[in-house]
Amino acid sequence: MSKGFFSGSYAAKLDEKSRFVLPQNLRYQLVENGELAFSIGLSMGGCLAIYKQSEIEALVEKFQQRKHIAKFQKFFTLFFSTLVNTTCDKVGRVTLPATLKQSIGIEKELMIAGALDKIEIWPKEKYEKLFNVESMDPESFDGLMEEAFGTGTESANLEEILEKTTAKVRV
Repeated sequence: MSKGFFSGSYAAKLDEKSRFVLPQNLRYQLVENGELAFSIGLSMGGCLAIYKQSEIEALVEKFQQRKHIAKFQKFFTLFFSTLVNTTCDKVGRVTLPATLKQSIGIEKELMIAGALDKIEIWPKEKYEKLFNVESMDPESFDGLMEEAFGTGTESANLEEILEKTTAKVRV
C-alpha cells in the first residue's frame, strides 16, 4: 500500500468554539487502522501541523535517541507540552486549543495546506503573504525545485565527475 501524501490548500474559518472543518479528502487520509485520530502541534515557519498517529510514533522513536542531548531539551518540552491528540466530530470539525491558536496568531480565518507527510494550519494573512505565487521570485523557486528534485547539485556533480574522468582518459 502506498504511504500517500497530503496536498491542496483550503480556506477555513473558526467558529465561536474555535472549531474549523477539516476537508473530507484530508480527513480520509488521516484514518489509520480504521480510526480517525491525529495530533496537532507546533511546526516550522510559524504554523501548526496535523500529524498522522504513525508519523507521531516515528517522531517519538527518533526523538528518543536524542532525549539526553541538552540542546534539544527545551524543544522537546515545548513540542510535547503543546502537542494535542484529537479527532473530528461527526461533521469533520476539529477544535483548535487556545494555546496553539494563540501561538501562531490565528484569530478567525485560516488556511489548511497539504505538505507531504503532514497538514499545515496557517493564519490566512500569513499564508497569503508567504505563499503568494505572483510575488515569488521565479529564479529562487526554480533553484529550490532543482535542489528538492535532486536535479541541480547532483547533475552538476555528475558533470564534474564525467569531465574529470574524460580528462584522465585523454592524458
